[in-house]
Formats: sequence, C-alpha cells, structure tokens
Amino acid sequence: MAARKVEDLLAAQARVTVVATDSGEAIRELAEAGRIALRLRPYAKDDLAGAFVAIAATGDEEVNRRVAGDAAALNVLVNVVDRPALCTFTVPATVRRGDLTLAVATEGRCPALAGILREELQERYGPEYAGLVDLFGELRAKMIARARDGGSIRAALDDIYHHHVIEHIAAGDRQRLGDFLRSRLEPEFWPG
Repeated sequence: MAARKVEDLLAAQARVTVVATDSGEAIRELAEAGRIALRLRPYAKDDLAGAFVAIAATGDEEVNRRVAGDAAALNVLVNVVDRPALCTFTVPATVRRGDLTLAVATEGRCPALAGILREELQERYGPEYAGLVDLFGELRAKMIARARDGGSIRAALDDIYHHHVIEHIAAGDRQRLGDFLRSRLEPEFWPG
C-alpha cells in the first residue's frame, strides 16, 4: 500500500520522504535509487515540519491518529489510508496507462470498493491504452490542423474506437494498424 502511494506521489513530481520502522523492498529500492528519502525509525511530529501533505499508511491505528492530529496542528493536508474520518482529503484509486488516468472514488465512504474497482480497471484497460491515447492525440492534432470541428473529430475517433482499434494496437502490428486506419479515415489523416 505504501509503495503504491509513493509511486503516485512521484508521478505527481512530489519530493517524498518515507518514515517507517521497516520498509518493503520497493521502498528500499526507491531510496537506493535516490528517488525518495527514507528514514528507518519511528514517526515523530517533527517529520511533518515543512510538509505540504502527509499520508499515513502505517497499519498502526495509534500512529495513524497521531499523524492525523499532528498534521492538523501544523496545517498539513493528511490522508490516513482506509480511515476517511481522519483525513482532510481522500485520494481516488487510480490506474495509469501512459497519459491516460482512470480514477474511482467513493468520497471516502468505502475505500475497499474503490480498490476492487481499480483492480477491475487494471485488468480491463491494459498497457495498449497508453498507445491509444498517443494515437488519438496524433489524429486529433492532424484533424485540428485541417480545421475539423470538434463534432467531426469526436465522430471520427468514436468510429475508430468502436471498430476495435485497440485490438490492432495490442497486436503490435504497425502495418495492420495502418491498414485499419486508412480504411476508416481520409488519406490525409493516415497516409500510406
């Protein structure tokens, strides 16, 4: 859980410090790579000095409550994993595929359900969806450059999507993908 939260923060370009009496392998590897600071010791209120946001994912209810109370006293935003009542903000469960982000939130009412749905999204929307965002971004830019209006761009992309472009992307066959796109688009948008 903590490693996933750290990865999310790093994806947002945050400077991350992890305080823990023990860390998992993923956290140690991030620290060894210089991507995060790691303090292997018990939490202390001073750990929040200068922080903008804190995430408590300790599994220890007493420590989580202390972090929440200390954060409130220091005006630091806090998220206590699976304890919405202790949070000043909640975090949606997310799946990232390149520039595509899918998020599920229950407004803190049931984080477990958000996690279950995130797992379903991970299975349903594989890595090929990163390629779909790239492809659609390229096609959209070409259509805008040729003065296509928003409605016709949407219709063209909708047609391509609903005719299973994702299967061509997932197959990794550029020739087949090109043939498919030429069959659905005017030649100026996807030349031979």
